[in-house]
Amino acid sequence: MKYLTLLAVLIIASSCTSGNKDNLEVKAPEISKHKSPEGYDPEKRLEELGLQLQEISAPLANYVHAVRAGNLVFLAGKGPKNEVGETIIGKLGDEYNVDQGYAAAKSVGIQQLSVLKSELGNLNKIKRIVQVTGMVNAVPEFKDHSKVINGYSDLMVDVFGDRGKHARAAVGMGSLPNNMAVEIEMVVEVFED
Repeated sequence: MKYLTLLAVLIIASSCTSGNKDNLEVKAPEISKHKSPEGYDPEKRLEELGLQLQEISAPLANYVHAVRAGNLVFLAGKGPKNEVGETIIGKLGDEYNVDQGYAAAKSVGIQQLSVLKSELGNLNKIKRIVQVTGMVNAVPEFKDHSKVINGYSDLMVDVFGDRGKHARAAVGMGSLPNNMAVEIEMVVEVFED
């Protein structure tokens, strides 16, 4: 009997709303798949922040810097570099504190933006930052992995605004290649051609 009553309520509710379908439908705002919205200019924002992109060298192993699949670009993991282009090596919680790790992660962000510029020709083609995976070379007692990777995430939001907000993992590693302090990879969505 309980099921018959529920069925009757659903039928009545359905018939009451069927004539007003257009009033109930909520339409999402239209977002262009093909071009950036007015006022969205990551290239200009980089200039305002005083950030210089870097020359990208060829990969040292059997991989590529980026792979595009449809409207997604997957970026290979990169490590941090100092002002003279040397890899920042060492462990967080031993050789480096959180602030130094934050700066190292930000330097990786500049490298990844350099890769994107090289691949796409213009950062304004980026629709949004989708996902970031940050790996922190840390001593076992270190607990501030997310604060380190914030250096990268904060840069993406500084450059892309709300479109820079992304899903993220920030994890600790016992070691990273060549003892680099952090390694970060990213997935971005681009406007359709």
